[in-house]
Amino acid sequence: MLAPNFTLPYLNQEGHYTLSEDLGKIVILTYWASWCPDCSVDLPKKEQLYQSLDHQEVKMLTVNVTGRERNDSAAKQFTNKYLTQPTLADKGTEIYDLYKCKGVPTTVLIDKKGNIHKQFDDQADFMQIIASLGELLR
Repeated sequence: MLAPNFTLPYLNQEGHYTLSEDLGKIVILTYWASWCPDCSVDLPKKEQLYQSLDHQEVKMLTVNVTGRERNDSAAKQFTNKYLTQPTLADKGTEIYDLYKCKGVPTTVLIDKKGNIHKQFDDQADFMQIIASLGELLR
C-alpha cells in the first residue's frame, strides 16, 4: 500500500517536511505523545538507532500527535530533552488518523518506492522493528 503523502511543520524548528521529498529513501515514522509511558521507553531506543543510521539512505522522523497532548509545551520540552531526530507536529490527529494508528507509539516503515512495508503498534518489540528495517536495507 502506498504511504499517504503529507506535509507537516517541524515542532522545534522552522519549515515543513513533505514525505514525497524522500522518495528513494527508507522512511521511519514514529507517532508519539509526551505523556505516554511506552513512548518514554521506545523513543530513547529510536534515538540510538537514529544516531547510527546513514541519513542518505534512511530518513527517520518522529511525529508528535498534538491532538493527544495534554498541553502545548509538553511535546517541545520532551523533544528538547530527549530527541535529536527531526520531530514533526501533527495537525491534531490528522496524519495519525490517515495512517490508521490505534495508539502511541506507532512506528511505520516506508520503503524506497513509498510503500508501507510494515506498521507496528504500541506493543511491538523493538527488535521486530530492527529486523524489518534490515529487510529494507538488503
